[in-house]
Amino acid sequence: MKYNNKKPLAALLTLALMFLFVFPMGNPAQAAPADINLEVKSAIMVEAKTGRVLYKMNEDEALPPASMTKMMTELLVLEAVKSGKITWEDPVKTSEYGHWMGRYGGSRVYLGLGEVRTVKELYEAMAIYSANDATVMLAEHISGTEENFAKLMNQKAADLGMVNSYYVTSTGYPASGLKQFLPNAEGDNLMTAKDSAILAREIITKYPEALEISSIPRKFFRGEDSPQKVRMDNWNFMLPSLVYGFEGVDGLKTGHTDAAKYCFTGTAERNGMRIITVVMGAQTEAKRFAETRKLMTHGFNNFKMQTVATKGQAIEGFETVDVKKGKELLASAVSEVDMAVPVRIGEEDKYKPVVVTEEVIAPIEKGQSIGKITVEYTGEDPYEFLRPVDQEQATVNLVAQEEIEEAGWIRLFFRAIKNFIGGIFDSITGMF
Repeated sequence: MKYNNKKPLAALLTLALMFLFVFPMGNPAQAAPADINLEVKSAIMVEAKTGRVLYKMNEDEALPPASMTKMMTELLVLEAVKSGKITWEDPVKTSEYGHWMGRYGGSRVYLGLGEVRTVKELYEAMAIYSANDATVMLAEHISGTEENFAKLMNQKAADLGMVNSYYVTSTGYPASGLKQFLPNAEGDNLMTAKDSAILAREIITKYPEALEISSIPRKFFRGEDSPQKVRMDNWNFMLPSLVYGFEGVDGLKTGHTDAAKYCFTGTAERNGMRIITVVMGAQTEAKRFAETRKLMTHGFNNFKMQTVATKGQAIEGFETVDVKKGKELLASAVSEVDMAVPVRIGEEDKYKPVVVTEEVIAPIEKGQSIGKITVEYTGEDPYEFLRPVDQEQATVNLVAQEEIEEAGWIRLFFRAIKNFIGGIFDSITGMF
């Protein structure tokens, strides 16, 4: 007797397909564990627009930041250009210190004594190639001496709420290795992963043009046709065209010294969400990028931006706001702008807009702020921000949709009588 093997096989395939549809396999992209098990000393990941913390590990431990220090120099240069204190075309003449760094200072573009380069050229050498000689010349150009510039760095850190950071040099180069140029200051550069994220976010949000330079994979200093050209390969090997390329990466700064090991403050944008990651104290160059990849993959696979309030639309439950002394007693209220926040995928319904109203007294102009919209999260994960000020600023205005004129005294008088009589009846009713 012969058996037909095709029927059992078909039945088995049908059963398998039913299993897949009824019990679908989990999406591996959304299955990353909360504990990423990073092999670094400290780390943090934040969403750039709001400053919400998405992951952290030893984020407040002050460690040597190596060349990530240069992010503070970048910020101060960008501020000086914006304020008009300096320009991109300013000529900068190389000092003895700059020339010494050009001979002995680690990553460098070999600035000659007295060589003149523009602020823009020096900034590119610093941001792309982490050139120490270019960096100290920018510091001297702004403040006269690196020592004075370090004071600016520390003041800026304090202004930004970077409470666990301390700067001695503009470069992150170990102060003890500067020999005759040893700064007149105690200790050495220190920064936490959290402070590094604060600094990176300040650069990205205030000066997004900085990413246009930090994303350049390579460029020639002095020009490709110069016999003294220096090929500046970007140390950020996670730029999409480089060896550890990761989609969306366009910054920001690597660092390495014997004390710091390998560090990296990275940033990437995908699907309308930008994240900032910091890893400090990785054992190898490859490891700092591998651990950053873990962070970024976890961030993009587990979080997304979600609009919780739409420009010109009312918030459910807060469609109107009480108005005092107005011809009308209620003002229609809408969101002034779109409000998008990072949410955990799978928990989209746990983020709700809520309104904190202000005392509203007529007259009211159309578009006038009459409250604040914030977000309520009902899930179990902590909803943390980099700084208290970031949490305070994670709001948008609720605005009046139309003009409301102030009521005249006669209207207010009779309204007061009506309210008085109504109050009496309410009291009497309450007695029975």
